Amino acid sequence: MIEDLLEAGKAHRLSAEERDQLLPNLRAVGWNELEGRDAIFKQFHFKDFNRAFGFMTRVALQAEKLDHHPEWFNVYNKVHITLSTHECAGLSERDINLASFIEQVAVSMT
Repeated sequence: MIEDLLEAGKAHRLSAEERDQLLPNLRAVGWNELEGRDAIFKQFHFKDFNRAFGFMTRVALQAEKLDHHPEWFNVYNKVHITLSTHECAGLSERDINLASFIEQVAVSMT
């Protein structure tokens, strides 16, 4: 009983059907699946470092609320983001939700 409750709160790896349903919208805006890894990736370019850092700050605050943190890399006006859920060793709905939020922030900053 307790094990079932604990399992219910855990992230699960997306099924083929879930991927077919959830990934097309992200692919349409530039998210790509990584070869050799169950993850999605996108590069963002901003006007300058200040905008890139502001973008990262907004994403970081949401990621902290969700307790789901991106892997990212920043140089000046570029931010590279990889999303994958360590708990299930692959893509989960958490990644899709965070990627959707990231897209909203990026659009609002351009």
